[in-house]
Amino acid sequence: MFYPAAAQEDPLAALSLEQRVAQMFFVHLYGSSLNEAGRDFLTRWQPGGVVLMDGNTGTPEDVTRLVNRYQQAITEAGGLPLLVAADQEGGPIAALETGFTQFPTPSLLTAAGDPALAAAIGAAVAEEMRAVGVNMNLAPVADLETMPGNRVLARRSFGSDPALVGPTLAGFVTGLQGAGVIATAKHFPGHGATGADTHTTLPVVDLSRERLESVEIVPFRAAIDVGVEAVMAAHIAYPALEPQADLPASLSPHILTGLLREKMQFDGLILTDALDMDAIDTRYAYPTAAILAIQAGADVLLSAHISPDNHILAIQAVVDAVRAGQISQERINESARRILNVKSRYGLLDWQPLDPLAAAERVNLAAHEALLEQLFRAGVTVALDRNDLIPIAADRPAALVYPATRVQVANECKPYHPALRLVGVSDSPDDTEIAWAVEAANRAEVAVVFTQNAVENARQQQLVAALPPEKTAVVALWSPYDWTVFPGIAGYMVTYSPARPAVPAACAILFGAIPAQGRLAISLSETLPAGSQG
Repeated sequence: MFYPAAAQEDPLAALSLEQRVAQMFFVHLYGSSLNEAGRDFLTRWQPGGVVLMDGNTGTPEDVTRLVNRYQQAITEAGGLPLLVAADQEGGPIAALETGFTQFPTPSLLTAAGDPALAAAIGAAVAEEMRAVGVNMNLAPVADLETMPGNRVLARRSFGSDPALVGPTLAGFVTGLQGAGVIATAKHFPGHGATGADTHTTLPVVDLSRERLESVEIVPFRAAIDVGVEAVMAAHIAYPALEPQADLPASLSPHILTGLLREKMQFDGLILTDALDMDAIDTRYAYPTAAILAIQAGADVLLSAHISPDNHILAIQAVVDAVRAGQISQERINESARRILNVKSRYGLLDWQPLDPLAAAERVNLAAHEALLEQLFRAGVTVALDRNDLIPIAADRPAALVYPATRVQVANECKPYHPALRLVGVSDSPDDTEIAWAVEAANRAEVAVVFTQNAVENARQQQLVAALPPEKTAVVALWSPYDWTVFPGIAGYMVTYSPARPAVPAACAILFGAIPAQGRLAISLSETLPAGSQG
């Protein structure tokens, strides 16, 4: 277990104004190695952190070497060690992939309903990040999936019900930080009520303050209550919270200082989302956005695709704003002190290189594979079972229709039911394949269909629609929203993730080898709300 070190003597006094301002900039450097432009920027300007993205990462050994080079460059120049951040959300968003565990979509944790298990997953994520020198996770996503079909949050959210999501999110934060990686709850005060993408536009969430505080903000409050170290602000306008209706939360004094800092009493790091996203950079030059964010109360200015030269311009612009009286020296000191304090608490000011050759061993894949099996067994959900189809007794005639590309389904389910009739079909089944499925279903008492994102696949929808609904149960391997396109079926199971451990868990539940324990993490309709258990 990781225990943060006692805060050391405040190192702020040794830093110049330029160095204090630079601590507030978390930058992305291009490439899988440290080029001369990046090295020169790190050594001369000494930012507070770097953000790893897909172009930086590779195997655990590769990532460790790169992080070592970043840290060595800045510390040899007399700078403070970096916060090294990455988006390691689980599901589709994971900067660390090759040689790392593919953690499932976070809604599976909420479905499992066990904060201690969520904490164990958080600790496992932290172990893999720390294994390669990454000490800050730009996760978890605290946004609620309140808008079905929200493509920005699809498979990233912990769920739609704040009462279910809050304890799970808090467990994940506790586990992540307890194992030595700083957590970041994002995107405050909530991205779930808009499907507009801040990478391309400035969304507006026109909800009342009462609604925002009673729904969207609840998971953030749960994270703050357990000591989350960082909160990331959204590039979204909230007219109920900010009088300037087109000013995003990330630049809003009313939201960052008035609501988050003062009313919610959050004293950790306030981060902006990346300031080069179109919600910002089509309206403000980078130096201007940096100044506005600091004036609003942000401690950390993130960016994703900005060159070192432009970072220099922005840092210098902030320094000039302080000297001109636009930003107070104390405003800079507050943020720099928070950044240094969190580095101190997590033992990061005394950086030591990691052995790249031992990185894969430190990642500890085998232990985390077993943990994921436990998670899927707890979280796979029978959301609906109108006609007592599940579990299926071994002597009950049954048919299994499954994607032939996922032969694992047949291999895992068949041993539970020796007479099980198997029908493998293509991902977009043709009329002949649908006819096979109908014939098998007509001969059975229960027809089980494994779908993969049927909500976006018309041919899968046609296959399910052709089967007798009163004896058809669907297992959704990908999108939990598949039920919405065939709501008349009698049974519905959700795995939340197509990862390999999903299939043995689903088969074991289908045939009664283990009980169904999961609860629906998202609301599918008024009659099938979050929390449902068939």
